[in-house]
Amino acid sequence: MGIFSRNRTNDSNGTETTTVSAPIKVAVVYYSSTGTIAEISKQIAQQAEKAGAEVRLLKAAELAPQAAIDSNPAWAANAAATADIPDATPDDIEWADAVVFGSPTRFGNVASQLKQFIDTLGGLWGEGKLADKVYSGFTSSATTHGGQESTLLALYNSFHHFGGIIVAPGYTDPAKFADGNPYGTSHVDGQGSNPVDETTREAARVQAERIVRLTTALKAGLATA
Repeated sequence: MGIFSRNRTNDSNGTETTTVSAPIKVAVVYYSSTGTIAEISKQIAQQAEKAGAEVRLLKAAELAPQAAIDSNPAWAANAAATADIPDATPDDIEWADAVVFGSPTRFGNVASQLKQFIDTLGGLWGEGKLADKVYSGFTSSATTHGGQESTLLALYNSFHHFGGIIVAPGYTDPAKFADGNPYGTSHVDGQGSNPVDETTREAARVQAERIVRLTTALKAGLATA
């Protein structure tokens, strides 16, 4: 299913015409320390682009001191590798039709860096500009049962307050029975010993395609309502 919606109208002579709307806009906003979430975010962004969306890949600003980053080689390497990815701003969220947030698990909850960015969206929320957008999320943890589901559910609490429309992947594709998380793409990195694999990449594809498909349908419906 393509991402372009076709609206049929009649011109002044009664002739039926077809107009094609612009592609939907997707913001992928993530925080990653050692790189797992950064890799999943790229997969989500690439698959959304393949599905026809206009995509912005963005990261939450780092809050940790440089000394802490430098003390962990993987953290320092990821910071250097993603230095060219822009920090997210509220303007990016206002621009988007759909927003996909990614966070590693922090004690079963959202990383403080991403939460801090979400907390800057109060102005948009007060103006009603976060409502009626599609939202979804993805995560990772060091261990199996390490808080993946609770992290995504905690993230989704904010979307309810936004008046957003949560689009989770569910078990809508056989690939989701492999990664086993209906709330969003997730990965167990084993303290860095398990790189993002084909199971996680397939889960990212399913999620991205579903987000683009349903956001397109929603946008087309709102335009004709």
